Amino acid sequence: MSENAPLTAKKRLPRMVLSLGLVGAGLAIAVGVWVSNGGGAATPECAPQLQAAAAIDSAAQGELAAVTGTGTGRGYSEVAFQDGDGQMKTIGDFKGKALLVNFWASWCIPCREEMPALNTVAGKYNDADFEVLPVNLDIGDGGIDKARKFLADGNWPNLPLYADPTFKAFDKLKTEAVSIGLPTSLLLDGKGCEIAVLQGPAPWDTPDGDKVVEALKALVKT
Repeated sequence: MSENAPLTAKKRLPRMVLSLGLVGAGLAIAVGVWVSNGGGAATPECAPQLQAAAAIDSAAQGELAAVTGTGTGRGYSEVAFQDGDGQMKTIGDFKGKALLVNFWASWCIPCREEMPALNTVAGKYNDADFEVLPVNLDIGDGGIDKARKFLADGNWPNLPLYADPTFKAFDKLKTEAVSIGLPTSLLLDGKGCEIAVLQGPAPWDTPDGDKVVEALKALVKT
């Protein structure tokens, strides 16, 4: 086992106890941690990155303590969605950038509350090495229009419209036991490989959020 693995496991255990209510069931907790934060199949382009996951775990403190370093080899470069003009994009199109991919929907109240913070982070940090990538999941033919109106009404100029009205992108997360609800954020490296996951909203526009984003950007630059 990598010398970084104990740090990652140490952070994961209390979070899974809290979220799944498995206090006192040591074996069940261990299995739950493995499934939710690393039991998915690795992809050919994404080797396990325990040191990178440990670096994010170390940075994820205080208000961002729920961010969990994974680095187990899951890849998302083929995940597809549309841009505001209806053109197809994939996460692979952002190759070379660290990504904070946020899956959201206009009907999701925690998602709505998180948007101002994501807009602030995007305005502060988006550059050649990093980007906030929000992916809307309002389903159906009118889903993209709902997302467009919501972003316009919110006046968040740093958050572009990307949308997957088919919901297939999030189905991948559910199938691989990454997350089951919205919002969900993925922290990805420059190849679209998973470094960390956050299930639920977070105050990204805080000093604690800055530490996580800066740690992710540092991984891409090294």
